[in-house]
Amino acid sequence: MCCFTFYAQEYFPKNDGVKAKNTNYTALTNAKIYVTHNQVVDNGTLLIKDGKIVASGKSVTIPKNSVVVDLKGKTIYPSFIDLYADFGVGKPSRAEGTENKSQYAPNRTGYYWNDHVMPENNAIDRFTYDAKKASEFLKAGFGVLNTHIQDGIVRGTGVLVALNNNGNNANRILSDQSAQYLSFKKSTTSKQAYPSSIMGSMALLRQLYIDADWYANGHIETTDLSLEAFNKNKNLPQIFVTSSRMDALRADKVGDESGVQYVLVGGGDEYERIEDVKSANTTFILPLKFPDAYDVENPFFATQLSLSDMRQWNQRPANAKILAANNVPFTFTTNGLKSPKEFMGNLSKAIAYGLSKESALEALTTIPARVLGNSQTLGHLNKGAWANFIVTSGDIFNAKTTVFEHWIQGEALAFADKDQLDIRGDYTFTLAGEDFSMNIKGEPTKLQAEVTTAGLKRGSKLSYSNNWVMLAITEKDTTKPAFVRIAASVEASKNLKGEATLSNGQSVPFYAVYTIADEKDTGKKDTPDDEKTILPITFPNTAYGFKSLPKQETILFKHATVWTNETDGVLEATDVLIKDGKIAKIGKNLSAGRATVIDAAGKHLTAGIVDEHSHIAASSINEGGQNSSAEVSITDVLDPSDIDIYRNLAGGVTSIQILHGSANPIGGRSAIIKLKWGETANNLVYSNTPKFIKFALGENVKQSNWGNRDRFPQTRMGVEQVYMDYFTRAKAYDAHKKSGKPYRKDIELEVLAEILNKERFISCHSYVQSEINMLMKVAERFNFNINTFTHILEGYKVADKMVEHGVGGSTFSDWWAYKFEVNDAIPYNASIMHNQGVTVAINSDDAEMSRRLNQEAAKAVKYGGVSEEDAWKFITLNPAKLLHIDHRVGSIKVGKDADVVLWSDHPLSVYAKAEKTLIEGAVYFDLETDREARAAIKKEKNQLINMMLQAKEKGLKTQAVKKKEEPHFHCDTMDHQF
Repeated sequence: MCCFTFYAQEYFPKNDGVKAKNTNYTALTNAKIYVTHNQVVDNGTLLIKDGKIVASGKSVTIPKNSVVVDLKGKTIYPSFIDLYADFGVGKPSRAEGTENKSQYAPNRTGYYWNDHVMPENNAIDRFTYDAKKASEFLKAGFGVLNTHIQDGIVRGTGVLVALNNNGNNANRILSDQSAQYLSFKKSTTSKQAYPSSIMGSMALLRQLYIDADWYANGHIETTDLSLEAFNKNKNLPQIFVTSSRMDALRADKVGDESGVQYVLVGGGDEYERIEDVKSANTTFILPLKFPDAYDVENPFFATQLSLSDMRQWNQRPANAKILAANNVPFTFTTNGLKSPKEFMGNLSKAIAYGLSKESALEALTTIPARVLGNSQTLGHLNKGAWANFIVTSGDIFNAKTTVFEHWIQGEALAFADKDQLDIRGDYTFTLAGEDFSMNIKGEPTKLQAEVTTAGLKRGSKLSYSNNWVMLAITEKDTTKPAFVRIAASVEASKNLKGEATLSNGQSVPFYAVYTIADEKDTGKKDTPDDEKTILPITFPNTAYGFKSLPKQETILFKHATVWTNETDGVLEATDVLIKDGKIAKIGKNLSAGRATVIDAAGKHLTAGIVDEHSHIAASSINEGGQNSSAEVSITDVLDPSDIDIYRNLAGGVTSIQILHGSANPIGGRSAIIKLKWGETANNLVYSNTPKFIKFALGENVKQSNWGNRDRFPQTRMGVEQVYMDYFTRAKAYDAHKKSGKPYRKDIELEVLAEILNKERFISCHSYVQSEINMLMKVAERFNFNINTFTHILEGYKVADKMVEHGVGGSTFSDWWAYKFEVNDAIPYNASIMHNQGVTVAINSDDAEMSRRLNQEAAKAVKYGGVSEEDAWKFITLNPAKLLHIDHRVGSIKVGKDADVVLWSDHPLSVYAKAEKTLIEGAVYFDLETDREARAAIKKEKNQLINMMLQAKEKGLKTQAVKKKEEPHFHCDTMDHQF
């Protein structure tokens, strides 16, 4: 880090006159001084010299050689600090090249292997001071900016700049390496394909920390300038840029695993999961950009809006207030705004929604200074601090307040005459026998006058300086333009006294009487009170979210038809007791005790459906930047707010395996979750979850349908060679690791070694007989088994070999002919594999199909004559066995998790509805509650529509309704965020 001292000893000759140095003090007296956010001095003095604060307070001794400035009636605030800017640095140019060809190798030598990791970049090397842009920030209250190159996953260091328009870079630059910046977003300057997803970025960062540590310990002989810079920067503040609460928490997860505490740039939605945000134990940098109300006058357009989007308009302005109330430290950034001048208006809105002014000032001064480690010299007006402060007419958070001056390092930049009276407000006067009313409004330097007489508006033009008003008013009933010209001085009472010259040249006295100003005097519209009504936050904060999370209940189902999936088979008129999240008793005439009793006569109770192959509840599915992505994990990108969780519960699904996609032969690690709607991402994942990974064969991995076919492999033969190569490398890696010698941890090879050591299971996307045979032979060559072939639409051709190998088959019921490699698919596939002794499951691979897996299972009864009980096991016990969770779920057995579904009809019937879906004894879906929720959603949307209509009527900005298409993930879906 390099810090520059203002007014350092001069070491260069001066040939432009006599050398002289101003040693005077400047004393600003009689002001209300905010020394800090919570230390205020009335009628105080601020003494400055050489760009620094010498003293502040009520009893400051003023030296004789002082320039004294009387600021009676004025207020002084410390300058604001923005930690996330690109001031003076600009946007990097986008990489040029053929759009249809991807880059897989880095384009740099001597640096880290991934182009998107650039810790060697320093913003100071690209910095050019922009006085005009600086003035915009200064007027908005910001005197210090932490600016950096906003490009890449590791972006390098920032530069801390004092916006001193009268200085030079030698004194403006407070630190030339102020912080290190990171993000999940790739650089625009490189076309390197990896990573292509958030989970890929997370894996890359984890590996980077491992590699940097390995390098620091001298294990790499070649020079890597990126790792050298990364290690050098590790003691700087680490600022991680995200655009949402979920991504911020993902970044925090990476940081915690690597022993790094990030300061997190948030997305403004932290309020939705405040307990999670609080547990991150860090400071957030918050954007102050709020969504405008939607234009909902057209009722057909209004129906396109989701409740979630409507709530964001209503709730986001309260984000800062909620963080403050929960003691989560935060600061603000202007980033994302069209201009810094929008900032104060948005901050005022946050204050109107409950943020205290003290907390707002702390967020703009004390907290960012602390983050930077500059609390001695920034963020306050105590002795030793830089003389960075704002002089205002009053409360800086009041829309009517005028910013007169902004002092940076003891140099003043004036925006308005602080000795000039504020004349905004209403006036009345009489002129040539007519009574006039006038409203003066606008910014102090850009005032406008609105003049009316007899209810008619007159054209007018006003200028104001040195407490003199020059006003021209158009006359009425003239064939040619004619004006009344007025020159008037402003009295202490703000009345205007002077002379008016009529259009005929006659001069007459002029006197306008000032009346009390109101909010319209500023030309700014306040937030309507009804808009400030914050609607309740739910879990998740979407339609059908819970007001409070479901809790385990003691429930007794009476007289149900119970599908046990055990040797007892289907039991008629049987009771089942649910207690402490487990199945406690099964039998007849069970006593209730304190249990909630549910009469299930004529209804069917089953184990919850288990979907072996799903892509719901995740923010991304494929990391296709390399032919192996074993290092990535779906667990990193779980999305607990995905409405498909709720929809699946309504279809009786309680557990799913979220698989990586099929973009590459070796995909990423799976997430096995319970569909606990409303819970956090971490609470969805099975405790002690079995380890799984996705492999893939066929058209997708060899990129048959990709536009840019330039990554290995291109053939099915090449796919086999990928497996051979990676397992050979993993075997050598594992042997070296077990030898006890020092080794560089490689996350990708660690995962593949787990397969070799039979600690991780493979679910493999498959279609064609030859490839299925191939992968079983590869596995046997390396002495492990494939766990599951998923899809496997030609499984009927190799069922005997599958049994011999010990692999299960998870298939579709009757999908075929949707691409070339499934032309041989038949609907008898499941029954043939089952009859050969294969453990068979039917999966969805689709958010819509997963809601109807009971009907998909029923097709096995039609196609192949599978018994009803065995067909039901295809979507309950069998997928649980394939996922190695059958000791917990998949059947109704005493001691197992109470993941059960009460059906209105035979569960294989198209008429069956899931009336209640329980997970571990808590009701996560209830048909009657769902009906009530639909009515409540309609009512809430109508309330929000009325609030938006009122906002528009009051003149607030609105945005057009745009239909929002949610991503619908399948095996071949690439990350929509990259």
